[in-house]
Amino acid sequence: MSDTTIVHLLRHGEVDNPHGIIYGRLPGYHLSANGRAMAEAAADYFADRPVVALFSSPLERAQETARPVAERLGLPIVIDDRLIESWNHFEGLKFGVGDGSLRRPAHWPHLINPFRPSWGEPYHDVAARMIAAMETAREAAAGREAVCVTHQLPIWVTRRTAEGRRLWHNPAMRECALGSVTSFTYSGDHLVGVAYTVPARRQVTQDDAAQ
Repeated sequence: MSDTTIVHLLRHGEVDNPHGIIYGRLPGYHLSANGRAMAEAAADYFADRPVVALFSSPLERAQETARPVAERLGLPIVIDDRLIESWNHFEGLKFGVGDGSLRRPAHWPHLINPFRPSWGEPYHDVAARMIAAMETAREAAAGREAVCVTHQLPIWVTRRTAEGRRLWHNPAMRECALGSVTSFTYSGDHLVGVAYTVPARRQVTQDDAAQ
């Protein structure tokens, strides 16, 4: 058996969210038609790879992204709560000035510390639970590959942790487009490389593909 194992973090596809709400962990947010196409593109990408384990965040958009992969590979979807989106104070609201939540002073204290951050789950906590979930996936796929369907912020802080970078960052600079795959390669139990690709590039807007 090979001692090389790859754990892929697949970001869910585009969500039907016409009102621009920060949906976070809220239920009831599903993939758009474009998001379903992104999920199919991910299934195409993994079809010829030795993927033997598939995990997903419990949120609908993640499970809907995982479903085509599961069907293509003949794998069950294992729900892992550690892959969930990070909690955010602004869930259910629009973010910004004008008609957004920033016009209300009651929200301002949640913006004072971008390093933790003060508006939600601490970055270190997100990275710790993600790394634990990835260890489960690595063990399940030893010598082959696993896919974990999750969300942008958890993927990005996990990658920054792996690359030895500080966890606080400019959200607009994340390299983690909708439907993208961030892959972590292990030799034995040692991480030896991180790679990034966007299988759904045709479905992703130019601005999002750059993220």
